[in-house]
Amino acid sequence: MKRNRYLMIFAVFCIMLIAVMALPVTVHAEDPATGAKAAVVIDAGTGEILYEKNCRQRLPMASTTKIMSSLIALESGRLDEEFTVDSEAIKVEGSSMGLREGDRVTMRSLVCGMLLPSGNDAANAAAVRTAGSVEGFVKLMNERAAAMGLEDTHFVTPSGLDDNTDEHYSTALDMARLAAACMENEDFAAICSQKYIRLRFGNPPYDRTLTNTNKLLGTLEGAVGVKTGFTDKAGRCLVSACERNGARLICVTLNDRSDWDDHRALYDSCFAKMRSYRLPGSGKEYRVTIAGGSRQKCEAAAPPLVMNLPDDAAEKLTCKVCIPRFIPAPINSGDKLGEVKYYYGGRLIGKVSILAVESVFPAEPGQNNSEWKKLLRRLDEGLGKREVL
Repeated sequence: MKRNRYLMIFAVFCIMLIAVMALPVTVHAEDPATGAKAAVVIDAGTGEILYEKNCRQRLPMASTTKIMSSLIALESGRLDEEFTVDSEAIKVEGSSMGLREGDRVTMRSLVCGMLLPSGNDAANAAAVRTAGSVEGFVKLMNERAAAMGLEDTHFVTPSGLDDNTDEHYSTALDMARLAAACMENEDFAAICSQKYIRLRFGNPPYDRTLTNTNKLLGTLEGAVGVKTGFTDKAGRCLVSACERNGARLICVTLNDRSDWDDHRALYDSCFAKMRSYRLPGSGKEYRVTIAGGSRQKCEAAAPPLVMNLPDDAAEKLTCKVCIPRFIPAPINSGDKLGEVKYYYGGRLIGKVSILAVESVFPAEPGQNNSEWKKLLRRLDEGLGKREVL
């Protein structure tokens, strides 16, 4: 009797085990491993960290330094004005864009020389042209880093050569934030995304072709920049940008022998953490108060706005609807009457206009006269724009 009972219990256990094994299993992919000493991936729009490894550790960053040098050079103005390079500035070791004494160039050409072949000669020439000296330019670099909140970054050279100092450093996170800001500069984004650039400079000038050292361009889906770097001390450094489905991610690896493969794997992993959001307040109708019109209200609407954001964005996403308390007639259909602003963790990430969907003509003489006077009195009291949270 006992034996039959044990056999029955065993049979039931086997049936349950088979049933459990037959159930579908949900597998959550883990972030890929990286051999980098430090690494980070951020969403450029929100600043959200999607992956990190020692991302706040101060390390040398080699020629990725030229990201900051290029930004300051581009903001100096007169980008297409020719000038003669400083003969002493271009006497520098390492990678070069091929400048020689007496060459005439433009600042735009020097930025191309920094971002594509990583010319140390281009960095020094741009520094002297912008600030009068390399030292003066480095001061501008550090001031800009402080203004951008890059608290763990300090520059000693505009090129990234740092064999004689330990005071030239940054972090993976600071470099990612710097690159995200630089990619908002149209000139910077246009230059760093090119595999090749044809330039004409020299004395006399002749055509040259500069080749980008960033091998991700053209080989990685959505790659749009940014900059490579290498010294014996810093190892292989890479700052890249990639766009897919309307989202832009920035990846940084410092001291990484497998940087190309690591960036590819990290992008695949981190883009999987993004999802499409229809932002609240967009695709919505509004009624706007009109002063001195044939009607007191005007129908308006904000078109739908969809953004690719980190998958937990709903917890940090807020919006503000900004509409003037009164808008004077006439109103034409399609006129902008206000806007909806979107914030992620307090950071403005986008906005959409609120547009009139109908026209409102001025009131006829005597029409709504009392209401018009009331509105004028309220306007005179200094009521401005409202923000509806």
